[in-house]
Amino acid sequence: MSEVDPWLLITIILGFAMAWAIGANDAANSMSTAVGANAITPKQAVIIAGVLEFIGAYFFGKSVTETIRSGIIDPARITDPNVLIYGSIAALLAATLWLVIATKFGLPVSTTHSIIGGIVGYGIVYAGTAIVNWGKMTQVVLSWIISPIIGAIMAFLVFRAMTRSIFETGDPVRSAHLWSPFWISLAAIVIATMFYNKVLHGSDLRTGVMLYGLPAGVVTFLVAYPLIKLHFPSDDPLVGVESIFKRVQVITSGYVALAHGANDVANAIGPVAAVYAVASMGMAGMKVPVPRWILALGGLGIAVGVATYGYRVIETVGKRITELTNTRGFTIDFSAATVVLIASWLGLPISTTHTVVGAVVGVGLARGVKAINKDIVIDIIISWFVTVPVAALISAAIFKILLLVG
Repeated sequence: MSEVDPWLLITIILGFAMAWAIGANDAANSMSTAVGANAITPKQAVIIAGVLEFIGAYFFGKSVTETIRSGIIDPARITDPNVLIYGSIAALLAATLWLVIATKFGLPVSTTHSIIGGIVGYGIVYAGTAIVNWGKMTQVVLSWIISPIIGAIMAFLVFRAMTRSIFETGDPVRSAHLWSPFWISLAAIVIATMFYNKVLHGSDLRTGVMLYGLPAGVVTFLVAYPLIKLHFPSDDPLVGVESIFKRVQVITSGYVALAHGANDVANAIGPVAAVYAVASMGMAGMKVPVPRWILALGGLGIAVGVATYGYRVIETVGKRITELTNTRGFTIDFSAATVVLIASWLGLPISTTHTVVGAVVGVGLARGVKAINKDIVIDIIISWFVTVPVAALISAAIFKILLLVG
């Protein structure tokens, strides 16, 4: 026990660092569109995201975390507990370093892909390429392509539909009274269903829709319709509709933060939980219970990351790809949430980060290609493709060093 305690302490520190990096990069996405559309200020964004990310991680984080994340390597080939300890440390440190580098340049990358790269790196060093689940790796590669494309298509279609149903009608104010509650209710259905699916980890989509989605949509419509009718804030339909969706967008962005904390905290605490199992039980099980203090560690790290360094990615996604308004920001949140929900149901490999960026691009394309900052988009795409190999190489080097000094 005493021999592994120092390694456990190191892993806990690195787990917090990884959670901080997740907050700085991935979690910042949740508030980027709201900031870009001026629905909230950057300071408000970090407070809201920090609180909701922590709540999501602590209260809804998975109580059971896979020791070997996502089945990316074959755990049966790891028989030495020290290998799991060194590998977890190497993967955490590699993923954290890559996330810090990406965040410094404001590049939104996938934290899941970062930790996968770290695990692959140490796995190959230890047992060769046969240890890697190449089927799962194929899914990861496909997600780089599928996620942004579907996100862009969905956002393009939703934005065009919103524009035609409200702004391009003969009476935009009347159309806004009628259609704004409809779009808001659709968002409520998706958000409530995703809450069941992603936060409460429900597996039956129909149950989520019937018990959570539809009731939330009906209640939202019944509340929104009279409120919008009575309190339409301007005779100018452009100003009025944007003002309506400004409030709604804060809610949709807040949901994204809550769900992100509940799910992606596992990227930081998964390796910590594995090492904790070795330290406390003398063995590494396939699944280990995660104590609340580890969930709190991850949630706190994410919250601190958003508050201290998240502004760089918020700036890129919210302002540098294309100009956002409240209706465009709402479209992005709604489209990304819908795509992720449907993909989860179908079992398709989807990255939330890549889907959000794709949705931002899709909204920009709906206004014409010139509305897109193509240089920024190219930089982001390159960063996606190098995430796994870079994290793997860094992890492999760290793992070799730990084997030599351990």
